[in-house]
Amino acid sequence: MKVALLGYGKMGKMIEQIALERKHEIVLKITHENLHNLSIENLQQADVAIEFSTPHTVLNNIKLCMEAGVPVVVGTTGWYEKIEEVQETCLKRNAAIIYASNFSVGVNIFFQLNKMLSRMMNRFPDYEVQVEEIHHTQKLDAPSGTAITIAEGIIENIPIKTAWVNVVSGQVDDAAPVVISPNQLLIESHRIENVPGTHTIIYDSEV
Repeated sequence: MKVALLGYGKMGKMIEQIALERKHEIVLKITHENLHNLSIENLQQADVAIEFSTPHTVLNNIKLCMEAGVPVVVGTTGWYEKIEEVQETCLKRNAAIIYASNFSVGVNIFFQLNKMLSRMMNRFPDYEVQVEEIHHTQKLDAPSGTAITIAEGIIENIPIKTAWVNVVSGQVDDAAPVVISPNQLLIESHRIENVPGTHTIIYDSEV
């Protein structure tokens, strides 16, 4: 299979290594240094594009893949507020896209366990729930897409929670208590050097 890599950071390099080990061919690698090579003509050399760039470039990359008629797998997060726009373009062009906040089998099992736990904990209103996520300092979006998926799973099963709110460590007074309304679900984001990614769900009561 011929693969186009849109984004050549840590994930892009890892995907390249695995693809080559499995005898696939990398026909295009796009970084911030060679954006001039990102064209419909070059994309059409590939059977599939794998998109792990940045929240600022992902939408343009997706649309360009759709114009080129190349299926695209998207691992970049931080763009889901534009999902309806992407879906419309996909339907209009009869294109193909797969996207997820996390492609790890273990994390997707965790997503399902989170939903099961939140359904159980909904019977215990004395417990307050929150989500904490820690990533390396190169992580550009906050909260992470994985944290958002976790929060959405909780909101789906605990009716009192209707929306999530994000607090990023270092952007607020960390010594001051975070005040949220009862219907809000707190996601705390921390950026620490060399931390690959940790997600924690906390259920806490006064007891």
